[in-house]
Amino acid sequence: MSNQTPFSRRTIAQPTIPRGDALGTYDTYLEAQKVVDRLSKADFDVKQLSIVGNDLKTVERVTGKLTYGRAAAAGAASGAWLGLFVGLLFFIFSTNPNFGFVGGAALIGAAFGMLFAIASYSINRRRRDFTSTHQVLASNYQIIIASELVAKAQEVLSRPEPERN
Repeated sequence: MSNQTPFSRRTIAQPTIPRGDALGTYDTYLEAQKVVDRLSKADFDVKQLSIVGNDLKTVERVTGKLTYGRAAAAGAASGAWLGLFVGLLFFIFSTNPNFGFVGGAALIGAAFGMLFAIASYSINRRRRDFTSTHQVLASNYQIIIASELVAKAQEVLSRPEPERN
């Protein structure tokens, strides 16, 4: 048996949809997760299970109007985090540690972040004047299991749940 080197060709397995029978269909991911958790607590081999989301939809929720002030604040905040990180690196690896590096780098990062965000907003202003969040949601979730294990899983789920203390 030989060890593969980092430069050798590797075959990457293509993702496939799990095969088997549906143990159940649930409206939310949390409901499906609770069923898997219950099977896990009953020492069921949960490696044989898959949770599959069906009918995926992209949902974009508009969170507000984008203005120069909001763009500047968001840019300053992200720039300050980057500056803080760089300042901490200087502080850790410096022969003369000084907290001034950390504060100065955070301020410089905030200033550059603000400038870049304002420039970006002014270029894209009329194309996208709002902020939003994106989510991918499924209409329902199915637990898929190998056909030969369905009866065993249903038997485990038919038992009453042990009471929590």
